[in-house]
Amino acid sequence: MFQRIIDGISASTGTTVRLTSLAAGAALALFITTCFLCAAAFISVLNKYGPVQACLAGAGIFFLLTLTAAVSYWVYKRQLRKQAYIAAERATRSGASSMLADPMLLATGLQIVRAIGIKRLLPILAIGGVALGIMASRAGVPDDASAEPAE
Repeated sequence: MFQRIIDGISASTGTTVRLTSLAAGAALALFITTCFLCAAAFISVLNKYGPVQACLAGAGIFFLLTLTAAVSYWVYKRQLRKQAYIAAERATRSGASSMLADPMLLATGLQIVRAIGIKRLLPILAIGGVALGIMASRAGVPDDASAEPAE
């Protein structure tokens, strides 16, 4: 059990480090490119209009860059929240299948079968199997479809 958790953490850490280093390299290249573009724009505006207008043009360019970065960050965070919500819904729906994979639950079930006997438990197991099948088929149906009124 702990090995799966450790493997998941190490895999996500490795992916995070790779993505962070790629993002840092891209950010550095973008910063240098932006610096040269801003210098070119500043010199062009300085020669044509003067130093005050050149400074205002530079401030406008950086304001637009900041605004673009803030909006893209906001959209990214919103997508992450949406994905986390969907993953949480799926995890709550698949709770029944993860219960059946629990070794302690299976061992307890085997002890009950040995104590009571298989002939007496067959009708109970059949009813439980039908209920489990209905529960598993309902896990794939979205709740929104059942909440809509019929026309």
